[in-house]
Amino acid sequence: MVWHRKVVKGSLVATLFVVWLTFAVALASDKPRTAPPVDPAAKYTLHEAHPDEHVTIAAEPCLYKQDCAFFRLPYVSHGFVPVRVIITNDRDDALNLDDVRIQFLPGGGGKEAAATDEDLNRRLFSTKNAEGKRIPIIGIETHPEPVDKKILNDDADFGFQSTIVPAHSTRAGYVFYDVRGIDDPVLQGAELYVKEIHYTDAKGDKHELFAFSLPFDKWLAAQPKPDGKVPTK
Repeated sequence: MVWHRKVVKGSLVATLFVVWLTFAVALASDKPRTAPPVDPAAKYTLHEAHPDEHVTIAAEPCLYKQDCAFFRLPYVSHGFVPVRVIITNDRDDALNLDDVRIQFLPGGGGKEAAATDEDLNRRLFSTKNAEGKRIPIIGIETHPEPVDKKILNDDADFGFQSTIVPAHSTRAGYVFYDVRGIDDPVLQGAELYVKEIHYTDAKGDKHELFAFSLPFDKWLAAQPKPDGKVPTK
């Protein structure tokens, strides 16, 4: 009986330790994380400056998950390319990103919009692509699965924190593109196309900046290629 009580006590301690460890890991994954330091856009290899408009935009893609290990989830392993977009506003007016479109244009043609949190969640966690449809005949309504907290936290920590880029400042955020259906190397011949950035002048008139086009070949050419190959996902 004494032996039995020791076994039970030992099992209880082990169980409590596992529960504590699980809780500690979950707590650690939910802690706010810090994005890599951001420099003015002109300092990045892939950037485009509009001198007359006093705005520069840069793009920094992540092709390997070890290069963006600060994310809580391995998006690269699931067919997404995270791209950090850096916007430097040297104007005396704030920029407004409410209507901005940041599109991925593959080398083979086409156009990809940035993935939503729901898009990421479906790929990483969903077993079905339920999209709020009503199933015919039996009339059972399905609903999208709630977005996993890790995705929401990554968006909060690494996405754009505001749709306003104040005058004489730099703001940055990660956007994700689904490249699973694009042939390798996914960035070759591709570009990032940014349009519909607005500002309001001192008179209260709204203006739109010219579109920005950032060819990823420029970024690829600057990457180390010890094996002589162009990097792929």
